[in-house]
Amino acid sequence: MNLSESQKTIGKENFTDVVNITRRDFLTGTLAAGIATGAGLGSIYFGYGKSVGDPLRVGVLGTGDEGSVLLGAHNPDYLNVVAIADIRPYNVFRAFHGDVSSPAAYTARPGLMSKYKWTSEDEARKQVKVYGAYEELLADDDIEAIIIALPLHLHSVAAIKAMRAGKHVLTEKLMGHSIHECKEMSRVSRETGKILATGHQRHYSVLYDNAVHTIGKARLLGDLHSIRAQWHRGNLPGNDSWKPPMPDDESLVKKLAGWKKDLDSAKPGDIAGLTKKIAQLEAQISDKVVDAAKYGYTSMTLGDGATRQPMEELLRWRLWNRTGGGLMAELGSHQLDAAGIFVSAMHGEGQKVKPLTVTAVGNRSIFPADREVEDHVYCMYEYPAPGYEQDKNKKIVVTYSSINGNGFGDYGEVVMGTKGTLVLEREQDVMLYKGAAKDTRVTVAKGKDGAPTLDTTESGGGGGGPAASGKPGGDGAPPSRGYTEEMEHWAWCIRNPSPENQPRCKPEVAIADAVIALVSNIALANPETKSRIEFKPEWFDIASDETPEGVKPDTSSDRYKA
Repeated sequence: MNLSESQKTIGKENFTDVVNITRRDFLTGTLAAGIATGAGLGSIYFGYGKSVGDPLRVGVLGTGDEGSVLLGAHNPDYLNVVAIADIRPYNVFRAFHGDVSSPAAYTARPGLMSKYKWTSEDEARKQVKVYGAYEELLADDDIEAIIIALPLHLHSVAAIKAMRAGKHVLTEKLMGHSIHECKEMSRVSRETGKILATGHQRHYSVLYDNAVHTIGKARLLGDLHSIRAQWHRGNLPGNDSWKPPMPDDESLVKKLAGWKKDLDSAKPGDIAGLTKKIAQLEAQISDKVVDAAKYGYTSMTLGDGATRQPMEELLRWRLWNRTGGGLMAELGSHQLDAAGIFVSAMHGEGQKVKPLTVTAVGNRSIFPADREVEDHVYCMYEYPAPGYEQDKNKKIVVTYSSINGNGFGDYGEVVMGTKGTLVLEREQDVMLYKGAAKDTRVTVAKGKDGAPTLDTTESGGGGGGPAASGKPGGDGAPPSRGYTEEMEHWAWCIRNPSPENQPRCKPEVAIADAVIALVSNIALANPETKSRIEFKPEWFDIASDETPEGVKPDTSSDRYKA
């Protein structure tokens, strides 16, 4: 991150003929000129079937921001969305019509009508059942599997009830709100034989998979010793994506009145778009009819003395410890997952290397006492490097920062080794450097033995330029972030049951990401421990009753009963 233009070396390029391309060929033939978009390559690249024949009949629990992203990314050749469940009219509207608040929002969340080419919501509702409480959807015997995009505190309850109702589960990250819940989910998956996957989509990113081969197989970076990751956002009080307006907010009412007035004088070509925006805003205001307390949301007195009502906990669930997990669960879990993937690549295939320690500090220095979660977190992790058992000095250190108030550098990872550096930005761009040089042109060539190697020439005079350049696919599409591929593979594993057909982020993998994020939160919340915690192997073991929060897993809990 924080790179000058002269440092940007590798962009993106469409990859058209991939049928006979191995990962090694993909690396040597593609990294020099750019990383393939990965769009449509999942079945070929990751080795699952091109279709599942009969698409999996899926219900989606929660169609808010992330749920609507998954609706927009799913492939109807693999998944047939036959039901949704959400208690908010606003989310139901977006599930069908897409998010029309902006072109970027609509690109990410195009809605089911666009996905299935339905011309009206009435037509769509003939194909997709709409439930309020998610328990009603789970009782539908026509549904084979569910996708969970509910607030974090509901993941374990919904997943366990679904698996016991005979349905396979893909839950958004984080796997669960606590480690004992993650272990309970994992144990019920084993008991019922239902596939449980977690949506850490970097496991299905072609870009990240090639980074793994750059690091582990090709060893182009040498020995890894340091990884720097960050996720910086410009959120400030009054402009906070985690604090959306309440449905009775006067600003929404004024905006609606203004748009209706604009509609009277709108140009013919603008009428349809403005009409949809008005309908979406009306749906957002309609959320005020929801009785959030009926669905378990609570009131509380905030640090500034104000009272938070149940509706606010529902809409702003990421701000509260009871319902969310803060910056580490929502953002840090993605990048610590990536860091773990990179570290594990140094140890060989099939290994999920666990961290040794975490040191963390956090604060709420920008936002007022209208929330419980920090707005700044800084963490440092020690991982074992190859040879650690013989020499305890051999470690790979991962540093992570997630801040609000300044988005400089955006988000991404810098992976540093003894021979080179790999930079991944925004899940879209890859940059590769040889040694410590910042302005060195880099390509990937074949060495005398046929293996890939870094080949460099110094940049020309003046400001230099990109060391190697590439363009996105012919349509300018960015690389796939892995959402489509994770859902395709999940469906394929369900349709092709066997011990070897398992999601890449199965419980044994997902629980590790949860342990890292949630133990980091414990370190952040306990400064008296000097913010340093040693990870215990038992925390990662699904069969062990030991958890970092000290709560024994209990799959017989009343909360899991239908």
